[in-house]
Amino acid sequence: MTKQGVLLKMHGEIVDEVSYYLPLGPDIINMNEHLGKTIELEYLGIIHCIRCGRVTKKSFAQGYCYPCFTTAPETSECVLRPELCRAHEGESRDMKWSEDHCLQDHFVYLAISSGLKVGVTRSSQIPARWIDQGAWKAIRLAKTPNRFLAGQIEVALKAKMSDKTNWRHMLTNDIDRGIDLVEEKNVASEFLPKELSVYLSPDNEIMEIKYPVLQYPGKVKSLSFDKLNTIRGELCGIKGQYLIFSEGSVLNIRKHNGYLVNMET
Repeated sequence: MTKQGVLLKMHGEIVDEVSYYLPLGPDIINMNEHLGKTIELEYLGIIHCIRCGRVTKKSFAQGYCYPCFTTAPETSECVLRPELCRAHEGESRDMKWSEDHCLQDHFVYLAISSGLKVGVTRSSQIPARWIDQGAWKAIRLAKTPNRFLAGQIEVALKAKMSDKTNWRHMLTNDIDRGIDLVEEKNVASEFLPKELSVYLSPDNEIMEIKYPVLQYPGKVKSLSFDKLNTIRGELCGIKGQYLIFSEGSVLNIRKHNGYLVNMET
């Protein structure tokens, strides 16, 4: 069966393990149903901006044309660096967007995708953010009323722990299983200045996430439609925003937001 459409990031829902759904044009494809089967993705040479829809020769910030990249609130610098958010001071590319995305409750969290990392997300994006990062376990560290304050806490902790995920280790399931998240939360709390420690969360619940992976590869090789028009293989797993194929090659779906493809199953 062939389906055609513009790629968008997968959505995950947790039952016993993550169920992944891939938006492709008018269709929503249950990717878990294709585990253990051969799929083919053919890039048709066209990229659409995921915001305005125009055709663009190059994608910026995972799916935007250059004009949208420079003006859209979704690509503001605070998306990657929350500490730079100024929405609480009334400064934004789009205040209505910021009211919905920046001036909402945010969590600073600790997660284990490979090693320990600190991150920031809106409260409404838990557990979606953890799923996107391929987190094995995660815990809430602090709750703030806006993105800026969450960013301040993250900056205070980045000197002590990483804010990055080693995607290769995440995809080979090379995880540091000796990390105690409650203990790390207690240690992290000690590094916060008094004015930020008031936002610490008393919630010590640890979420553990299982992914639909039949077999993890020993090594991974990243594939890209910028180099290959056709990607074909037996789907043996899905984790984060990656499709994992049986020979160890992986495709980052979110990186290819806006790419027009045929999917053959």
